[in-house]
Amino acid sequence: MDYIKPNSIVQGDSRDMLKRIEPNSIACSVWSPPYHVGKEYEVHMTYEDWQHLLRDVICQHQPILQPGGFLVINIADILCFKDPNMPKIMAENASRKKVNITREQVLEAMRTHPGYNRYQIAKLLGCSEQTVDRRLKGNNIRGGKYATQTRVKLVGGLIEELALAAGLYLYDRRVWVKDAAWENSRWHSNSYRSVDEFEYIYIFWKPGITLVDRERLTQEEWVNWGSRAVWSIPSVRANDDHEAKFPLELPRRIIQLLTKPDDIVLDCFIGSGTTAVAAIQEGRRYIGIDIEKKYVDMARRACDRAIDSVNGKKNQQLQLI
Repeated sequence: MDYIKPNSIVQGDSRDMLKRIEPNSIACSVWSPPYHVGKEYEVHMTYEDWQHLLRDVICQHQPILQPGGFLVINIADILCFKDPNMPKIMAENASRKKVNITREQVLEAMRTHPGYNRYQIAKLLGCSEQTVDRRLKGNNIRGGKYATQTRVKLVGGLIEELALAAGLYLYDRRVWVKDAAWENSRWHSNSYRSVDEFEYIYIFWKPGITLVDRERLTQEEWVNWGSRAVWSIPSVRANDDHEAKFPLELPRRIIQLLTKPDDIVLDCFIGSGTTAVAAIQEGRRYIGIDIEKKYVDMARRACDRAIDSVNGKKNQQLQLI
């Protein structure tokens, strides 16, 4: 078999392309899968499709990771997706009501005037017949009664089970604190749900000898983030060319901490190329995979710019010697 050469970005389905990576060659695989929250590139997936994709990709890491190597998955701690099996009940949001009529008032009016229809009850209470219907049925006929409800699901246990089934063991986890956001609102929610302002970095280990070398970090880096479970890193400010970028600092820290110079770093959902760029900057080799040609092209351009920048800095240093 012709294996994918290091320092390459290739197009294809990760489930197929991972079979073309040389066994025991990857020191660290760093990626963020589709989150199954309705992004443009994942609308064709059902939740079951998403689970199968994740299972197959994780499973195929076991043979390609070096013994003692790492699989690092960045993902939100919860999924948030439409579930047609959930009850279609609209929350009664008191702070957003335009008419201060309660369900109890509607029921009392109906008991007092048993012969009244919905329109007469509405006139009696000084509201619309739609308001009467919403209070009685506990939903919003403008959407809530018909819209598929949003389901929230913890993801950590699923990721761990899939990795364990593949022979990879949970080694560590870090928390990435980012900018606050929620599915339908940038800064707040109309429910009791909290804003989503952190993600997890799950680190899985393939059995084998792992070289622990704290000299890869400066003392300041080790104190500030190398030995810390919580990483505060601002999100990418503009996802103008890709819907789901993560900041360069995120894979850079992982690569610096878990690999040594000239190791091969893999990202099988390479997207805009951030992981490969971080690998280049840290003196590592890289392999990137993406199913979309436009992202493969984008990642290759990003790598070319990173290589030019690194070479330019090396030339400046040589001129100063």
